[in-house]
Amino acid sequence: MRDMYSLKTPGSAASRRKCLLGITITLVEDSMSASEALRLMAVASGARLRRADRLLTAERHLSLYRPNVVIVDIGLPDGSGLELIAKMVGNSPRARPGLIALSGGDVEEWGPLARAAGADALLPKPVGDMLTFQTCVLSVLPVSEGRSINADSVPRVGSSSNLLTRSVKSDDISHALELIKGAETARNVDALTYAAQFVTSIAVMLEDASLQLDARVLLDASGFDGAVPDAIGHLKGQLQARLTKLQEAVG
Repeated sequence: MRDMYSLKTPGSAASRRKCLLGITITLVEDSMSASEALRLMAVASGARLRRADRLLTAERHLSLYRPNVVIVDIGLPDGSGLELIAKMVGNSPRARPGLIALSGGDVEEWGPLARAAGADALLPKPVGDMLTFQTCVLSVLPVSEGRSINADSVPRVGSSSNLLTRSVKSDDISHALELIKGAETARNVDALTYAAQFVTSIAVMLEDASLQLDARVLLDASGFDGAVPDAIGHLKGQLQARLTKLQEAVG
């Protein structure tokens, strides 16, 4: 079930490199791949991270809890993460969490929009470097926290794709297929656009240039006429091929 859940992993305190110890993070992100990568980085840094997969779930959570930091993906199934960022700034401009905008693609395109909405920092996907993650989170915490990073003590982590299990990758690809099939059945252009954006996001996270290109073809198209049905069929085939490959590897 895709919903808010607590993300905690056991491990010794010594292995967590205390720079984010005691910090609570709410991550608003629909991709399991992106969420799992950030979860691992947060836990290794001593932070506690909870996830929401859409705006509605995030707003419910934030009405009950007050995390130190909120990381918001811009592209979400029920709207733009920019809406949530602007709402949080408007509701409590002073006593609010540090706000980090998260997205794939060209940060030069989405960065100014996120800043205008009120984001305190930008975190481009994929986030494959632990030091980048820690530095970004620390940058939105009050100066009075007095926290710092010893770069030599930061756990060495490979690229984001190497952090992810086959099951997490399969979950995202299965979900992408469901999104595309649902949009195709309903002939809903907005739903199809979101599905293509979701595929783009996981393709960037998994460093799959071919899949990213296929998703871009669909994003650049409009409506359900012309070559769009062929583009949809091709992308579904590519996703199914990758899903089958992952399932065979597990089996």
